[in-house]
Amino acid sequence: MNIGFIGLGIMGAPMALHLANAGHALFVHTRGKVPDSVAASSATACASAAEVTRHSDVVFLMVPDTPDVEAVLFGEQGVAAALKLGDARRVIVDMSSISPMATKAFAQKINALGADYIDAPVSGGEVGAKAASLTIMCGGDAAVFERIRPLLETMGKNITLVGGNGDGQTTKVANQIIVALNIAAVGEALLFASKAGADPAKVRQALMGGFASSRILEVHGERMIKRTFAPGFRIRLHQKDLNLALQGAREIGVALPQTANAAQLMQACAANGMADLDHSALVRALELMADHEVAQG
Repeated sequence: MNIGFIGLGIMGAPMALHLANAGHALFVHTRGKVPDSVAASSATACASAAEVTRHSDVVFLMVPDTPDVEAVLFGEQGVAAALKLGDARRVIVDMSSISPMATKAFAQKINALGADYIDAPVSGGEVGAKAASLTIMCGGDAAVFERIRPLLETMGKNITLVGGNGDGQTTKVANQIIVALNIAAVGEALLFASKAGADPAKVRQALMGGFASSRILEVHGERMIKRTFAPGFRIRLHQKDLNLALQGAREIGVALPQTANAAQLMQACAANGMADLDHSALVRALELMADHEVAQG
């Protein structure tokens, strides 16, 4: 199959490579330089999203935010510029994490141009992207989903069609709420233990065997202790996702007090120059308030 992939960042590059390695003809476009790993593969670099689309049966998007998706789809030389009623019906698959409401509007516009649309945001970070073990949350038509499922299976393991367009993005927002609150909880627990004089590494080891055990405690707790905050998923991107949650909550009349608190902690990090650190660095906001670092033990 001819596959397009637009957006070759930390997540997009390894995801695109899985498609190329599965034997598909891959056409790619990204802002800036194509990563060396992708350039060294069988992928063909294209000058625009429209050029990618003209070559492709299925086009994947993996870009940072709602305005980026809109620009890729409907900007000059965007995906829509290459869609024509009467052509073979293409599938546009947005794997970015963006607004559910905007996604529904984008899907309607793409459908009107004679193509199908699936929103398929992911969870698992850079590690999951490289290992092809991402969780993929999909919204769209069931028959279209089944058509692209084999492609999704080259990038992920837990792949679910939740409902119609927008439902995949809603699921991703829910995921980001849970992840953010768990990072905050792990940060508070390890900070409390460290400030109280216990060895945070041993506290974490003990907790891993009990009911408090979680993937966040395992991975992000270790990062907090070892101070390894190189980005797998940047604070500024998680801020964007929590803002989507809070915006959506206002629209539907739901209170999300703990989400708002986690968003404020991330904002404190961003205000102190840490927006491009891994989201596990949320603990730094707590540490600044306590004047104590978890790693001090």
